[in-house]
Amino acid sequence: MRLRLTPRDTSYFDLFAASAAHLVTGANLLAEMLGADRATRKELNKRMAATEHAADDATHTIMRRLNQTFVTPFDRDDIYDLASSLDDCMDYMDEASDLMVLYKIGELPARVSDQVQVLQRAAELTAEAMPRLRSMESLQEYWVEINRLENQADKSHRKLLAEMFDEIADPILLMKLKEIVEKLEDAADAFEKVANTVETIALKES
Repeated sequence: MRLRLTPRDTSYFDLFAASAAHLVTGANLLAEMLGADRATRKELNKRMAATEHAADDATHTIMRRLNQTFVTPFDRDDIYDLASSLDDCMDYMDEASDLMVLYKIGELPARVSDQVQVLQRAAELTAEAMPRLRSMESLQEYWVEINRLENQADKSHRKLLAEMFDEIADPILLMKLKEIVEKLEDAADAFEKVANTVETIALKES
């Protein structure tokens, strides 16, 4: 690690950990929504919205602190990118949740659960990784596994789209479902961006 002669504001690490914890909550809420009826989905979507607001607050706190802090634990642009990427993960999951309710979706294609399971695992790994930013140790396994999960999500996404186009005759329903699964795919991509940002930070700090 590089020798530092000036004190650092280490509260960023707690803020990143808090932000990632909201992602775990969001991914688990998505999993609950899959098999829920419409009334239950509405309640779960309200909880998702509250989680998204809490995640937004964490992001805004990071951004405010970034503007107020002279010495940061690592590159300012990387702090901004990491906070923004964590926020994107939550936003895409929230959008998918919203669309399930707004479009009054009934039963979702079975393979959607594969996408959500990837998001749950990615959220768990991200939440476990954030505290390790303090030492920059044992992070390589995290970003390697996230990249593997994102590749898995890509394959699942392609298979899901193919099945939907083969099996769903109603073009309006197809369009609605396609938008939802695209948001879930966007969330998987956002988790990979978080991991890539962490890798960049770790390499700079090594």
